[in-house]
Amino acid sequence: MMPRPGWEYNRKLMAKIHLINFCRKFTVNTLFFLIPLHLLKIGLNGWQIGAVVSFYGIAPLIFSFPVGWINDRFSIRRIIQGAISLLCLLFLSLAFVNDFYILCFVFLLFGIANNALDVSLNSLYYKDDSPLDLNKKYGTLAFWLALGMAVGTISGGTLVHLASFRILFIVYSAFLLLVLSFTRRVGKEKFNMISIKQYRIDLVNRKTILFSILIFVLALHWGAEGTVYSPFLKSYFQLNDFQLSLYISISLFFLAFSGLAIVFLRFDARLNQRIFLFALFISGSGHILMVNPNVYVSLVFRIVHEIGDGLMGALIFLFISRLFQKESIGGSSGILLALMTLGHMLGAQIFAPIGYRLGLHYPFIISGFLLIADAAYGYFLFKKISF
Repeated sequence: MMPRPGWEYNRKLMAKIHLINFCRKFTVNTLFFLIPLHLLKIGLNGWQIGAVVSFYGIAPLIFSFPVGWINDRFSIRRIIQGAISLLCLLFLSLAFVNDFYILCFVFLLFGIANNALDVSLNSLYYKDDSPLDLNKKYGTLAFWLALGMAVGTISGGTLVHLASFRILFIVYSAFLLLVLSFTRRVGKEKFNMISIKQYRIDLVNRKTILFSILIFVLALHWGAEGTVYSPFLKSYFQLNDFQLSLYISISLFFLAFSGLAIVFLRFDARLNQRIFLFALFISGSGHILMVNPNVYVSLVFRIVHEIGDGLMGALIFLFISRLFQKESIGGSSGILLALMTLGHMLGAQIFAPIGYRLGLHYPFIISGFLLIADAAYGYFLFKKISF
């Protein structure tokens, strides 16, 4: 059978999106997992680390919808280029900034740049009309995102171990400058005149609101990972920077390949929902049990957690693609991203003080039970509504 006209073009476009996503996660998520160690080294306390990470989360709350709206009506390519340029400058600035208040501002800008890139690349991908099975399309997207996280974390940890955080930040700045050269053309952009009323119809309805609760609770556990994960590994198991990066990266490779597993299942709404609930349950269970004092047993349960997260990551993209029309999905999906970011930010404010005052293992136990409770909520949700 001859390919549909435009298919070859779309395949090249998606490959470019995967490349940029891989490079974005390679750099930004190294920051996400390792930055608490850097902040501890320069003298910040638990509350300050939570505050800095929360400033990273504030920006998407404000800018996710405006960026998505611009994607729907005006431009995607220019936002992608501007966001990567800003990330280059911010990584370079981190090499020389130690002041708490300046770091808060830098991380606010990090949040703006990463959010603009996240929303814009997702918009471009959602709007693509290639004749792909939905599981294959969004499983592939989740795979490349997670693979960037895995490779970036081990590379970043190795670089920090052999050199320093300052060298890491400078190298990543130069790397993103190279990535910028690949964004001069990201494909033909299609825009529509979308009214605010259409976004209200998309978002203010029973199906979207109930789904929003599900993903908000899920996002709370990211706050624990962004504030206490690497310090937990360092103090609980006495790991050095390279060893803890290896621990994180091994589990993240399972995150990537579990997302890829969705590719091999043909789209089936009921099956996808069952997989999602199973993924939520094992994600929560793995988070609780990874506090086992034996580092190897802990790693096994961390892998269980990441397998759950990988399956969920692919399916969340798929569910969102079915919630909204292509013409308005930029702004509407941006609102859901802002909601997940709010969960991340709230989780950071809750779990950082708990971890640094009561014990670094408690955030994982508490957030794990929240994920299991979310699975129970999802079970009743999916009995009433299909995604």
